[in-house]
Amino acid sequence: MAVGAAVASPADQARRHNSWLTRLESPLAPYYLILGAMIALVVIGLVMVLSSSSVESLRVTNMHSSYSYFIKQAMFAGLGIPLAWLASRLPVRFWQAASWPLLAISAGLLLLVLFVGHSVNGNQNWIAIGGVTVQPSEAAKLAFLVWAATVLARKEQLLLTLSHVLVPVVPVAGALLALVLAGRDLGTAMIMMVIVFGVLFLAGAPLRVFGATGASAVLLVGVLVVTSPNRMGRITNWLGMGTADNSGLNWQPLHGSYALATGGWWGVGLGASKEKWFWLPEAHNDFIFAIIGEELGLPGTLAVLSLFALLGIGMLRLIAISEDLFVRVVTGGVLLWVVGQAIVNIGAVLGMLPVIGVPLPLVSSGGSALVMTLIALGLVLGFARRVPGAPEALTARSGAVRRSLAVLPRRAGAAATRHRGAPGRGAGR
Repeated sequence: MAVGAAVASPADQARRHNSWLTRLESPLAPYYLILGAMIALVVIGLVMVLSSSSVESLRVTNMHSSYSYFIKQAMFAGLGIPLAWLASRLPVRFWQAASWPLLAISAGLLLLVLFVGHSVNGNQNWIAIGGVTVQPSEAAKLAFLVWAATVLARKEQLLLTLSHVLVPVVPVAGALLALVLAGRDLGTAMIMMVIVFGVLFLAGAPLRVFGATGASAVLLVGVLVVTSPNRMGRITNWLGMGTADNSGLNWQPLHGSYALATGGWWGVGLGASKEKWFWLPEAHNDFIFAIIGEELGLPGTLAVLSLFALLGIGMLRLIAISEDLFVRVVTGGVLLWVVGQAIVNIGAVLGMLPVIGVPLPLVSSGGSALVMTLIALGLVLGFARRVPGAPEALTARSGAVRRSLAVLPRRAGAAATRHRGAPGRGAGR
C-alpha cells in the first residue's frame, strides 16, 4: 500500500504537467526565464573565469596576481548589469529615436579600427579608448538590430513588397559585414550573418530570398576560408586531415577534448583543471566550456546548456505573445545572437564544428562581449516587463513582498511582548 500510494496517478501527473504549462503561459514567464538564466550564466562565468584564468593571469600580468583576469571580468560585469537594468527601463521610443545615431557611431568605430586598431590572434578588431580595449563589432550587433527593427517597424504596412523588406536593411548589413571582415574577424561576421537572416525572416521575407542570400553567404565564407592558410588549416584539421602540433591549428581542439575526457562524469573538482596549466590556449575565453567540463563534469556542462535553453525558451515565448514588430525583431535577433553563438562555441569545443574564435556569451572572459550582451538582454527584459498583464503582475508581486516584509517587525514585536509578559522558569519557585 505504501508503495502504491507513493506512485502518482495519471490524473496527478496530468495536473502537474498542466500546472507547468500554465506557468509558462503566465505573462511574467518570459521575464523570469530570461532574468534567471542571465544572472545564473553571469555568476557561472565569473566563477569559471577565476578558475580557468588563474594560472595564465599569474604568468602574463606584471602584478604577479592570479586574480587579474577575474577582477577585470568582475568590473565589466559590475558595469554591464546596471546598464542592463537601465536598458530594461528605457521606453521603446527611446531606442527607436537612438537607432540611427547608434548605427552611425558603431560604423565609425569599425572604420576607426581599420586605421588605429590592433590585432589579437590575427584579427584586427580591437581599439583602445580611454585606456580600455574594446571590440566595436560587439556594439555593431546591437546597433544594427535596433536600427533594422526600427526601420522595419516603420515600414510594417509596406513589407508585403520584397523591395521594402530588403532595402535598406540588406545594403547596410552588407556594409557592416564588410567592415568586420576587413578586420579579418570571420567568426563575428558569421554571427552577424545569422542575425541578418533572422531579421529578414521575422520581417516576412519569402523563402527564395534565404536561398539566394544563403548561397551567397556560403560562397563568401568559402572564398575567405580558401584564401586564408590559418582558416584553411582549421577546416582541414576539423575534417581529420591534420595532426596535433604546437601551431594552434589542432592543438587547441585536441586539448579541449582532453579536458572534457579528463572531467568524465563528475569532474575533477573546481579549480583542479590540468589543461589550464598552459596546455589549452584561451582556456578562459573561447574554450572555457572545456574547463567547465573538466572541473564540473557532466552536471556542469548540462547546467550551462540548460540555462541557454531556458534563455531561448523565454525569448521565444516573448516573440509569440508580442504584437509589436519592433519587439519581435529585436528579441529574435538577440536570441540568434546569444543562443546561436553559444551553439557555435560549444559545437567547436565538442569537435562538432570548426574553431572560428567566438566566445561563449555571458561566460567567457571578455569585457566588450559581456557588457553588450547584458545590454541586449536588458533591452529584451524591458520588452518582457511590458507585455499585456506583466506590469500588473509585477506590481501585485512587489506589493505582496512589501506586505510580507512589513508583517515581520510586527510579529517580532508581538513575540518580544509575549516573552516579557511570560513568567520565568523560576517565578513559581
